[in-house]
Amino acid sequence: MLDDVGPALPGAFGGPINTPTLSRVAEEGIAYNSFHNAAMCSPTRAAVLTGRNHHRSGFGQIAELANDWDGYTGHWPATTASAAKVLGYYGYSTAAFGKWHNTPAEQTTSAGPYDRWPTGRLVGFDYFYGFLAGESSQWEPAVVENTVRISAPYHEEGYHFTVDMTDKAVNWLRNHVALRGNDPFFMYWAPGAAHGPHHIFKEWADKYKGQFDAGWDELRESIFKQQQALGWVPEGTELTPRADSMESWDSIPEDERAFQTRLMEVFAGYVEHGDTQAGRLIDELDALGLKENTLVFYIWGDNGSSSEGQRGTISELLAQNGIATEIKDHINALNELGGLDVLGSNKTDNMYHAGWAWAGSTPFQGTKLNASHFGGTRTPLVVSWPDHIKPDDIPRSQFHHVNDIVPTIYDVIGIEPPAEVDGVTQQPMDGISMQYTFADPDAEGKKQAQYFEVMGDRGIYSDGWFASVWGPRVPWVPGLPANIGTWTPDQDTWLLYDLENDFAQATDVAADNPDKVAEMKALFRGEAKDNQVFPIGGGLWSIVWSPQSAPHNPATEFNYTQDVVGVPEFAGPKVGARSSRVTLKATIDDDSEGVLYALGAFSGGLALWVEDGKLHYEYNLFEIERTNLSSESSLPTGEVTIVVDTVIKAPRGAADVSLSVNGQVVASGTVPRTAALAFTANDAFDVGTDSYSPVSAAYFDRAPFTYNDDIHTLHIAYTK
Repeated sequence: MLDDVGPALPGAFGGPINTPTLSRVAEEGIAYNSFHNAAMCSPTRAAVLTGRNHHRSGFGQIAELANDWDGYTGHWPATTASAAKVLGYYGYSTAAFGKWHNTPAEQTTSAGPYDRWPTGRLVGFDYFYGFLAGESSQWEPAVVENTVRISAPYHEEGYHFTVDMTDKAVNWLRNHVALRGNDPFFMYWAPGAAHGPHHIFKEWADKYKGQFDAGWDELRESIFKQQQALGWVPEGTELTPRADSMESWDSIPEDERAFQTRLMEVFAGYVEHGDTQAGRLIDELDALGLKENTLVFYIWGDNGSSSEGQRGTISELLAQNGIATEIKDHINALNELGGLDVLGSNKTDNMYHAGWAWAGSTPFQGTKLNASHFGGTRTPLVVSWPDHIKPDDIPRSQFHHVNDIVPTIYDVIGIEPPAEVDGVTQQPMDGISMQYTFADPDAEGKKQAQYFEVMGDRGIYSDGWFASVWGPRVPWVPGLPANIGTWTPDQDTWLLYDLENDFAQATDVAADNPDKVAEMKALFRGEAKDNQVFPIGGGLWSIVWSPQSAPHNPATEFNYTQDVVGVPEFAGPKVGARSSRVTLKATIDDDSEGVLYALGAFSGGLALWVEDGKLHYEYNLFEIERTNLSSESSLPTGEVTIVVDTVIKAPRGAADVSLSVNGQVVASGTVPRTAALAFTANDAFDVGTDSYSPVSAAYFDRAPFTYNDDIHTLHIAYTK
């Protein structure tokens, strides 16, 4: 399963990106053009691995923004056993590779608990190699092997995480055949590609040079014509218009267009690279003699293309932190780093303009995070099983969902979904088997009903009809809507689409079918009640209430020692977002140097370090603004007490920072703007080093720039 790739992107089905593996698997099997995800990362992953709707497994929101309502806890319950857990009891060897994103964020530290890690007792994989968070640098990933955080070889020339994880998957397959060759296996391969940040080798991006110069409006028209020519969309499908809130290509100034097109070129190269790595798995199955009897599900995306980059960015979490910038700010910062060719490298966390995501959703209206419209939820699915499925190029149009994958697996191998696992009564399966479609492309669909909900954006399918509501939050529009404090779902206007005649949800027929609207609303309410969806919009409140406190971390004081490194940012101290006092005691000699503590990455973070006998501090606001403070005189030697006081005047507002040594202020200044949520999704807080990606350009070439003397204690206390 790839990540954040829209339904219109693959060349296999009329898109602009070369997808040799998807095309190959489709040619050797069958494809589905009405298959669906949950419109968001963690929810889809929970559904695809359990066969249940995402709220049943506590994933009504991503793991980092969980809350205390039952459907939104981010705590995988024992009542929804994963396929890995169940198949393990039937003799299967199981492994997961790549992005996980289903462990509570506060439980991802090296101290665990490990119950909800991929190899934990509540999940049940035998082996895991990947990252736990929602995204990661592909150059400097925070990699976990089983339950151990490892130092990935990212300083080696040519390293890329998607290659690394595929190497591990290939090796795992070879070992399985050598050591457990008589046993079946279950593998979950889910790279970070192509979630932001879009990181890829320059030569892969260069394959697409000039191909997007006409812009997203024209690209969308071109894709639609190809979809029609291939028969991927039914005859009579309409191309839906661009929303008024989304910029047209014509509105983009000429001096910004090269930046915008390069962002898309990088993304396209990243997608093709990810698909090509998937091909290595298919090749290995063939080489090992396993391909003919291996059932392969290739899910093209856990949600639609992401519009979270909004107007295009060199540091994607700017938007998630609600910080407004001008494109010229990004271009100016990029020019200081080396220009357009730096995009895709380890010096940017670039993300493309929402217009490209919209083009990747052709012919639909929405993008990722839209549970109400298929641009967010529809994803091509390709299934191959050479010994059992005859290749057929007729698209399967039955309405299906990622929660149907596990029931299909159980059906084809002849087991019943267990009523009890490890003594725990199981919740019912929400998905159904798709095996009835394998041999018959025209079989009548058997899916009775399927709801969708993400942060109040919601919909319900039943018997060829789809009713939906645009949520209060538009993913490509910065910030939250002005009426968010007074919004209630009861005030929303429901739309209705006749899918038998309207593949793209182009025409709202609610006004002509009030009884059907009432019926569908009632059906949604029943499904919502049964699946722990209430309160509607429950995942939105994690953002509205207090982004600084997500996830649940009641600590207001932290005590660390020098061997505490790699603390995931969402589980660590929020010294960049909250007023705080950091007090550390360290030994300083004439030759002491290195990082005393650091939070975040080159794309955004803060750090305190010693160099040339002086104390240095940087607050890196997502590469757009870097505030640097340095002591004028040399530091005293011996055991020294250093204090960093930060006073943040308002969320995202300015911060006064002062550095003190042995009670004397040695430097002070003001950070113009601060991060309210987080600097990164998968970097870390470190004491005595800067693991993974370095925060500051000052020591970029010497990273991790480990402190070469002793740090005795480090205490952090929030001061308001």
